[in-house]
Amino acid sequence: MIRAAILTAFAAAAWAQAPIRGIPSAEVPAQVERETKARALPSADRLRVYMDRMASTPHIAGSAASKAVADYAAAQLKDWGFDTQIERFDALLPYPTTRLLETAGFRATLAEPALTEDPGTAISTQIPTFNAYAASGDVTAQLVYVNYGTPEDYALLDSNGISVKGKIVIARYGRVWRGLKPKLAQDHGAAGCIIYSDPRDDGFYVDNPYPEGPMRPAQGAQRGSVMDMAIYTGDPLTPGWASEPGAPRLDRKDAQTILKIPVLPISWADAQPLLERLQGPIAPEPWRGALAITYHLGPSVVPVHLQVDFDWTNKPLYNVIATIPGSSEKDKWILYGNHHDAWVTGASDPVSGAAALMETARVLSVLRSQGWQPKRTIKLALWDGEEYGLIGSTEWIEKHAQELDKTGAVYLNTDSSGSGIMTAGGSPALERFLDEVFRDVKDPGVAGKSILETINQAAIGPQRGNQAAPDAPLVALGSGSDYVGFLHHLGISSLNLGFGAAPGQYHSNYDTVRFFDKFSDGDRKYSVALTQVMLTAILRLADGAALPFEFETVSQSINREADEIRSQIPPTSGVDLKDLQASITAFNVATRAFEAGYTAALVRGTISSAANEAMERVERAFLTSEGLPGRGWYRNQLYAPGILTGYTAKTLPGVREAVEAKDWAEANQQAQRLAATLRSAAAQIYVATQALQQTR
Repeated sequence: MIRAAILTAFAAAAWAQAPIRGIPSAEVPAQVERETKARALPSADRLRVYMDRMASTPHIAGSAASKAVADYAAAQLKDWGFDTQIERFDALLPYPTTRLLETAGFRATLAEPALTEDPGTAISTQIPTFNAYAASGDVTAQLVYVNYGTPEDYALLDSNGISVKGKIVIARYGRVWRGLKPKLAQDHGAAGCIIYSDPRDDGFYVDNPYPEGPMRPAQGAQRGSVMDMAIYTGDPLTPGWASEPGAPRLDRKDAQTILKIPVLPISWADAQPLLERLQGPIAPEPWRGALAITYHLGPSVVPVHLQVDFDWTNKPLYNVIATIPGSSEKDKWILYGNHHDAWVTGASDPVSGAAALMETARVLSVLRSQGWQPKRTIKLALWDGEEYGLIGSTEWIEKHAQELDKTGAVYLNTDSSGSGIMTAGGSPALERFLDEVFRDVKDPGVAGKSILETINQAAIGPQRGNQAAPDAPLVALGSGSDYVGFLHHLGISSLNLGFGAAPGQYHSNYDTVRFFDKFSDGDRKYSVALTQVMLTAILRLADGAALPFEFETVSQSINREADEIRSQIPPTSGVDLKDLQASITAFNVATRAFEAGYTAALVRGTISSAANEAMERVERAFLTSEGLPGRGWYRNQLYAPGILTGYTAKTLPGVREAVEAKDWAEANQQAQRLAATLRSAAAQIYVATQALQQTR
């Protein structure tokens, strides 16, 4: 007991020299003591138990097995004292019924065989390999190789006089999000699309295939949704409203996010006989994969027959929502979510992250049993249907949109996690806050180093003169996980965190517990560290006198991104950015005034609830009611998934995408709209600054 007291006192003294954003200096020692206790509690053994249970069997969204995982998690959370509910939605979740791919003398196996070394690969209830929200179709046509299927790849085909109109294209996974490949194929007139995993990208060219090594074996294939998520996420038939039983629904033919051509994912073992039959020009060197063949562009002389069909019925989704009510600011929510559905067993994706959420919940329950109660309400969510297109989280935020507009302070997200360097994306207003969290959590892979230090070390290079960066810049969030609805549709500041996941078995039958144990985070030390990060972040967000927003970083990001866009505009375009630049300057001034007021308020130690309310609404001020051009569901003017980039974000997307399209009239209009948005955001920052001068 004496030694523990000495350690606690030592930690408190050390932390007193390191400020924590949002927490007055007088309150730092108590906060440090609480966090130190919390970070000592996560258990590798418990994390292993959660994974063994949740990844024990395939549990695709809409299945009884997915419901069983939700029930297990809910039961645990209830046992730990959380107010826990399961919220059901009914969404269009196609299951494959027909999959056929053949040509003269060859029929694809379209199966991932079990491995004797890994019993987790031999479970009979695994879903076959397929791409969700491809069209049902039966097509026979010549085959053309399109490399990764990017706009640049189609330009090269055009330069060689090769058209894909009426043909089936074969693209390799990688470079861009999978859904963009059939979308561009469709836009170029293709009749069907095949996507295969070339060993150059995630197979034997990189490392030994599983089970000897971590890479995709010959017959491994990548499942995944090809929903056009750049338009909207969630149930394709209920855009903008919740897909509850009895809700109105679009006709499937009118759903913008469902493709019009059939698509099928295959392994390289199934792809090689097709690629061998291609004729035409030899593919340029960057197009060549690692197969022992000569890569040709095509077309093939002999046609290929592609047939896919689906059970196009609505199926149930089960979101698990657990709540710890706040004491003094009960109507302000700190939310943390991870999905629980998987394409197969999903040890890495998503159970590695879901296990960290479960252990975070258990530790919070221990703190509660010791007398702690958060100032703000904490909500933990395990989402269903993420793999199909962020279905469960989107339907939930659409159902609770009005409530979340009033209550949602910050949303934290995790997904797949593994080992190595921490990756982080999110709202720039939370960058300084996250730097301090990373500063105060030890990196499990480097003795004596914090996570922040290892991120900085990884960033050292010629571009920085071999000097580490003083912070860990956040990557702008596009799409790809359950933060999308919170950030892009509702304007709730968000973070997405995780250690590097092993990519070799992504969305395959081989993403098993054995694979995770052998080639990812077998001793669960990174899973413990992720739990420590989430605990530290939640405790600060839930208990800090002030929410830890900081807007000068936002200002710097906007300035940098506007400069990038300006450099792409020719002088003869007629695009006028004067009003936009004036609004950026006004925004800069507002952020500096805010920071001075924020610092003074923390010194006084008195932060009103009105000030916190005003701060959280700055992110809301980046929204526009009409949304982005052609996709009104996306309303955030600072960042969005690119129409032609998939997961990757476009910053200042309305202006940037118009400039990239050389639509100068649209660029002018979007610049004016962004200028008005930034003026509104600056005004909201001034409201927050004034509120910081008030006492409770």
